[in-house]
Amino acid sequence: MSQVSEIRTHPGLERPINPLISVCIANYNGSKYIEQCIQSVITQDVSCNIEIIVHDDASTDDSIALIALRFPNVKIVASKTNVGFCISNNRMVLRSHGEYILLLNNDAVLRPHSLQKLFKHAETVEQPRILSLPQYSITDGNLVDRGYDFDLFMNPVPLFMQGIQDVSTVTGACLWIPRIIWDDVGGFPEWFESVAEDIFICQAARLLGYSVTMLDSPGFDHWIGRNLGGGKLMNGRLASTARRRALSERNKTFVIMMCYPALLVAVMLPLHFGFLAAEAAALLVSGVSLRNIKLIYFSLPTSLLRNIRDVIAVRQRIQSKRRAKFSSYLRRFRWIPWKLRMLFVYGIPKLH
Repeated sequence: MSQVSEIRTHPGLERPINPLISVCIANYNGSKYIEQCIQSVITQDVSCNIEIIVHDDASTDDSIALIALRFPNVKIVASKTNVGFCISNNRMVLRSHGEYILLLNNDAVLRPHSLQKLFKHAETVEQPRILSLPQYSITDGNLVDRGYDFDLFMNPVPLFMQGIQDVSTVTGACLWIPRIIWDDVGGFPEWFESVAEDIFICQAARLLGYSVTMLDSPGFDHWIGRNLGGGKLMNGRLASTARRRALSERNKTFVIMMCYPALLVAVMLPLHFGFLAAEAAALLVSGVSLRNIKLIYFSLPTSLLRNIRDVIAVRQRIQSKRRAKFSSYLRRFRWIPWKLRMLFVYGIPKLH
């Protein structure tokens, strides 16, 4: 762990003893909004001890100085090199003490009473489960999602139903996970770097027999796309960055290979690569640069070959412990490709 260091709290201000909840916030150059994020946690009226841990991923702004000055009770894990979202969260969980872990983006803001709502629900259910809250855009207050289902190509389909509901996946921007589930799954695959790690951990947890549940309120507000760019509507059109798309397509492919039953993997992978090839051709014709096409699509086979041993190892571990029936697991998947619907509604996405 020579690449990380911990910044101690002010000697006169001690961290909570025996925290029940560990709030883990991954930060990179978030000085403009992390103060609002941490403040939203501190002001929660939760009926138990909590600790707040921030992993700073070699920020080049004044994030560390700001946090140390404004929030001396926050533990800062400072990385000397940029390691990505997955390693950042794995490091924080390793250093945490709570029975429950809340992974929170540095550009997310909890609404009042959210932490108590999560804690109360976790304490009353019979079996441990992953939880989350409705996500709202911080710019206009519009509801972004109440969790997600998927098509068979592992593209997330946003849900908007009312009430407490089981879903297929919740966003990693605000993901509550009991430590027992985190340990059972094994945390995030560090070779994912960033993007779709929430898809992996929710799908792996479902295969191991745990539920993923969306609460009905209060919710959290989020600066969508601030960290990696993209993932949002801009002027009625989907917008993203080439890097985000590359990570997304690569990591969703990894999840298919690790979580689907073997027969479905054999059927879906050729279809998946065929659709990606058609998508690359359509983007190229629409004017997307060849450089971005190469970054998103041409790099995928190389990435798969480079990480195939890791993919096989995780698949063997998850499938050997699988407690859910595949029929139950696949019940939340939809047959019509979600990207086709998005294409008809919003047109070809803008890449920048």
